[in-house]
Amino acid sequence: MIDETRLLDATPLLDFRSDGIARLVEDRGWLRLSEHDRIGAAYDFVRNEILFGYNRADDIPASEVLADGYGQCNTKGTLLMALLRALGVPCRLHGFTILKALQRGVVPEAVYPVAPDEILHSWVEVQTGGRWVKLEGFILDKAFLGSLQEAFAGSESLCGYGVGTDCLSAPPVEWTGRDTYIQKTGIARDLGIHDTPDMFYAEHRQQFSPLHDLIYRGIVRHWMNARVRAIRSGQVPRIPGLERPEPLGKEVADTANRRAPKKA
Repeated sequence: MIDETRLLDATPLLDFRSDGIARLVEDRGWLRLSEHDRIGAAYDFVRNEILFGYNRADDIPASEVLADGYGQCNTKGTLLMALLRALGVPCRLHGFTILKALQRGVVPEAVYPVAPDEILHSWVEVQTGGRWVKLEGFILDKAFLGSLQEAFAGSESLCGYGVGTDCLSAPPVEWTGRDTYIQKTGIARDLGIHDTPDMFYAEHRQQFSPLHDLIYRGIVRHWMNARVRAIRSGQVPRIPGLERPEPLGKEVADTANRRAPKKA
């Protein structure tokens, strides 16, 4: 149940009165902007200045995500909600699960078979202009997404490497006042709308055994973050069974070589 009178409240996870978040909002001067531009400033900050990566858990405070300097859908969403509420913009969380195939390429092949079939996911919904706008396109930073667009140039559909889209060359990730998405095509189940991430994680947890949770926190997420950094730098690992287009320059060169007369 959504209580719209509480969509600006601070919570233990939405700790926007913490020193780091309060100082960020003050230093950037975001409160002096129009509502549209306040949303855009917070959105762009979370999208590109908080890099895509994997924190120790989903249910960590926004201030911890800010201090980490990286996050994934759930943790970056918590930080975005905290910033929006600090800026006087009502917001809520919409929870889902996504198919694990969306994470293949980031999840190492050695552990992919034992990863949960569905992974906890969420996006942020913001109230502006008398309507609710869905925000999911902030998950992947521009450099990371750009590496995938280059690796899969000529393809529009991609489910893997943290992407789930049918418009890879120009996904709706920029803030324009409209919905933004980057993992939408990987969604498996709708878990409903919640006032806060605190309420969402009180009801929904990633299904790990205690041992698997320990291994994830201590080993696997660091391995995944190393792969994310490699992808961001242009080293995109191949996924078994997923075709990757040849670069146009190579295609042209190969055609030229085939047509060239053979030397005696």
